[in-house]
Amino acid sequence: MLIAVDIGNTKIKVAVFEDTNLIERFDFYSFELHKKMEYTLNKYKNISDLVAASVGNIPKESFLEFENQVKIHFISTNSNFPFKNNYLTPNTLGIDRMVLASGAVLKYPKQNRLVIDAGTCITYDFIDENDNYLGGAISPGIRLRFESLHNHTAKLPLLTLESIKEQNSESDATPLIGNSTLDAINSGVINGVINEIEGFISQYEAVYPKFIIILTGGDTEFLAKRLKNTIFANSNFLLESLNQTFQHKIKND
Repeated sequence: MLIAVDIGNTKIKVAVFEDTNLIERFDFYSFELHKKMEYTLNKYKNISDLVAASVGNIPKESFLEFENQVKIHFISTNSNFPFKNNYLTPNTLGIDRMVLASGAVLKYPKQNRLVIDAGTCITYDFIDENDNYLGGAISPGIRLRFESLHNHTAKLPLLTLESIKEQNSESDATPLIGNSTLDAINSGVINGVINEIEGFISQYEAVYPKFIIILTGGDTEFLAKRLKNTIFANSNFLLESLNQTFQHKIKND
């Protein structure tokens, strides 16, 4: 068994795998790391390896205390990936984006792939059918857009995705015309994100008529209901990709 750990900007996401089968998945904040890891390793005595990738600020040393229970592996930019990295500044490419690209190549071979990760930031990563990683785009995620409007103006209130879900409990649609300040922020942010994603997809289609779209990240479920394009929506894709990347590394090192 293996435990995959994705250390993100906001939370730590963890999944326990038996080969390729996801047994359990949960997330927590950094201050809960010791307690959660200790609980999981005691619950699943057969875990032999821990593989981690981080874009957050938790040091590697935080995991080394568990070395007597499992083998610790860190995926880095120097790891063995199943694609050619054509990014002009490869050392600045986030490890999360590299792992997602790896998962896309391993799960969907010989296809053009666009991976959209909707979390704190929205990232777009394109890997062509010949397994060349070409690059993509980065923009603010939904939460950052709400916070930016609140923090950089004098009077605009702070909205959250949770409050939007409560307001729109009877409908998945976000009104185009907001008839109050709250509704106007809701329309601007949510419709703005949807139009951005659909616009990027349309621009990629003009260059690559055929490709698959993988949507992942914390806002996957919310956005998948609202996007018109055919997508593979999988909020656990990064954790699954971590597991696949580790298996690839073991076979090819």
